Amino acid sequence: MKELLKVNQLETTFFTDDGPVPAVDTISFSLYEGEILGVVGESGCGKSVTSLSIMGLIPSPPGKITNGEILYKDKDLTKLSQKEMRAIRGNDIAMIFQEPMTSLNPLFTIGNQLTEAISIHHKKWSKKQTKERATEIMKLVGLPRAEELFKEYPHQLSGGMRQRVMIAMALVCDPNILIADEPTTALDVTIQAQILALMKDLNKRLNTAVMLITHDLGVVAETCERVVVMYGGKIVEQGYVNEIFKNPQHPYTKGLIQSIPDMRFKKERLYAIPGSVPKPGSVKVGCRFAERCEFAFDRCRTEEPELYQIKEAHTARCFLTEELVVHE
Repeated sequence: MKELLKVNQLETTFFTDDGPVPAVDTISFSLYEGEILGVVGESGCGKSVTSLSIMGLIPSPPGKITNGEILYKDKDLTKLSQKEMRAIRGNDIAMIFQEPMTSLNPLFTIGNQLTEAISIHHKKWSKKQTKERATEIMKLVGLPRAEELFKEYPHQLSGGMRQRVMIAMALVCDPNILIADEPTTALDVTIQAQILALMKDLNKRLNTAVMLITHDLGVVAETCERVVVMYGGKIVEQGYVNEIFKNPQHPYTKGLIQSIPDMRFKKERLYAIPGSVPKPGSVKVGCRFAERCEFAFDRCRTEEPELYQIKEAHTARCFLTEELVVHE
């Protein structure tokens, strides 16, 4: 597969009154043409900051990419000017943001917001061409009566329809990469299933690479080919979805899988990982998951494990995996 995006040793830091806080700490992964990559973890683990770093949307101050590179078509996005990034953002790499009601502007019609992106990247297009393209993409994402919706405002649409509008806005310029940040948050189960099915269909039909950010491993199992598991700003495990589910190596990944509800055992108490995600930058030494891990031992609290390679495409950041490391 052709590599479209390569994130290499990325560090994104927020400079606060209490000192620098590393929200994303030396992470590396790749996104390939036509694949759906899942990025999983609890709130506060660095998923959204990673996506905003790729899009060049980290608010500065207080945030800043302090190390690493984000390579797209041999260009390091971290080195580009704001003008150069605006040419790529929305055109080559697009993003579906969380909460469509707050992401859509309530003062402008759906049509106005859809055509704005086209006008920015295709300045020579006529108004007729722009409207035709916007209407076409609305139909593509399954929005009914597209011509009428074109004149309506966000508050007149249901949650599922607003989410489809957000997907249409992201796809309207035919991007090579689509970053979907929790695209099913706050939607009911039926609409969630429709949105995920739509994204899978568009991925196959348009060959758009998708980076799907979620906290739900059930969504990953159903939608993605590979998965990156994040915790405390670091990648703790990554590999093919089938391998991760069949043979999880990091205790955090195992905990997330155990947390998936199983409707066959209604009387059993739902499993929950004890404790909560540490505040970014609060763990100075040792493994960041040690305080919540039932397998932790002394070394875990004094030394940070590296990302060990277990199989060719399967890595995990845990001392328990040392004996499984692939030796060349």
